[in-house]
Amino acid sequence: MKIDLLLENAFVFNVFRKTFEKKNIAIANEKFYYVSEASLRELEPTEILDVEGKFIVPGFIDIHMHIESSMIPPSIFSGVALSYGITTVVADSHEIANVFGQAGIEAFMQEKTDLDIFYAIPSSVPSTTPELETTGGLIGLNEVASLLEHPKVIALGEAMNFKGITDEPNSLIRQILKKVQELKPLMPLEGHIPRVSGETLAKFMHAGLTADHTQQTPESILEKVSSGVFLELQKKSITPENIQTVVDYDLYEHIAIITDDIMADDLLKGHLDENVRLAVACGMPVEEAIYTTTYTPARRMGLQDRGAIASGFLADFIILDDLETIGIDSVYKKGRCVHQREDKIVYPLTKPKFPDYFYDSIHCKPLTNKDLEIHVDGNQDSVTCNVIQIQEIGTFTEHVQREIPVINGILDWENSGLSLIMVMERYGKNGNIGYGLIEHSLKEKGAVATTWAHDHHNLMVMGTSIEDILLAQHKILDLKGGYVVSKNGELSASCPLPIGGILSDENVYTLGNQLKNVRQAMVDLGYRNTNEIMSFSTLSLPVSPQLKITDFGMMDVHTHALVPLIEGKE
Repeated sequence: MKIDLLLENAFVFNVFRKTFEKKNIAIANEKFYYVSEASLRELEPTEILDVEGKFIVPGFIDIHMHIESSMIPPSIFSGVALSYGITTVVADSHEIANVFGQAGIEAFMQEKTDLDIFYAIPSSVPSTTPELETTGGLIGLNEVASLLEHPKVIALGEAMNFKGITDEPNSLIRQILKKVQELKPLMPLEGHIPRVSGETLAKFMHAGLTADHTQQTPESILEKVSSGVFLELQKKSITPENIQTVVDYDLYEHIAIITDDIMADDLLKGHLDENVRLAVACGMPVEEAIYTTTYTPARRMGLQDRGAIASGFLADFIILDDLETIGIDSVYKKGRCVHQREDKIVYPLTKPKFPDYFYDSIHCKPLTNKDLEIHVDGNQDSVTCNVIQIQEIGTFTEHVQREIPVINGILDWENSGLSLIMVMERYGKNGNIGYGLIEHSLKEKGAVATTWAHDHHNLMVMGTSIEDILLAQHKILDLKGGYVVSKNGELSASCPLPIGGILSDENVYTLGNQLKNVRQAMVDLGYRNTNEIMSFSTLSLPVSPQLKITDFGMMDVHTHALVPLIEGKE
């Protein structure tokens, strides 16, 4: 047997025993051939690599993530992910599906990448129903049946329609779940189960959902794992108290470390590897952190050919020069070196090319002063308004009420200490505009606008002055999508996203710095959150508690009831 590559004197991670062992590794035909303490030079290797003092671990596997959150298409994302040791991902591309439907998903799957990208069928496009949010595309039963035939599809993406799952047996999401269970009974079904417990949790599981990736607490971890839920821990769930719970109760078989969403500026610093480091810093043994980023995610998704360094498995691996810090020396995909430390990230030789209409997808009117006048019936000095209150940690919000002055029959929101928020339908379907008020957002005179608004991706603008809202919204239209920040009547930052209003074909360095400037401009306006951009962009996500906004208006996430801006007004 002639082999392609021999790695000698390595400390090899054995996932089955969760230990490092001094071994030699033979690789042939893109797979691990033999792992042994004995010399393997008699196998006549084409190449020999001495890795004395280094550690070799399987390539990282991210089983719950959204490529679109990085704001780059798969062909560009591939090189970035590989540079951080990620060799396989399972992408739920519900963002591009909300904009372009099945055509968006198929455009992604057609892109050529060195990274192995499998797909989870977006199960909630839209995240609720077309009567509560307008999207560019829909994923229904016919689309699901068609996508199930694609070889890259290995899971059903996160089911998010809370009311449809728990209280409506004939809802589209329940029909989709039933269809998948009939056609692919062994396929993993992913859930979006925030702040859910007791009988309501049982309803999610009874519908077939067996995993959750949302923000956890020690109590939710114990309840969900004890109930049979597989937990996928993203950054906001990797806290000292949560990790201590995992350690104390030895829950490693029931969890995987994932990313969910990594935005373009954060992608300059790391990806799944950063969450591995965070888990270790929070108290998880490094061996368990590697185990839950390689073997448990592979098992969860039925990927039998990866996640371990063993004969017959794909030769996807990372060479580490420092174990505790996950210091990456080099990354190998199918036995071929695809990244070495200090390398610049390799991008495709040509920019990705999508259909022309992908680059011209923002179809809504420029705002005028009249659109920002909120009229109040009757002769009142003030009215009680329903308000979305932002939290400084995470993306959950609270529903509060505030008394707002009325001047000459018009709500004086500019002097209320709150921000006005508007969601404008951008697909040219109905011209809807939803209005709301936000507390704990912008403290200075300015505005933020985006077309990257989870998950419907309509045009959303929030501000404290008419002048800045108009400036930001008009600039977004000029850019054909993206992020814009204005302050005191002047543009302060922008990040163009012309592909569907959610993606750029720039390299990650350029894009990341553009987004970094947007983030800083938001901070300069007084926005405070552990992830300012994600906090803003999820104000429009009507499946993440508690009060959010779509182009139909503000909505209670659990009941799906529309909440009027002015209390008592229909």
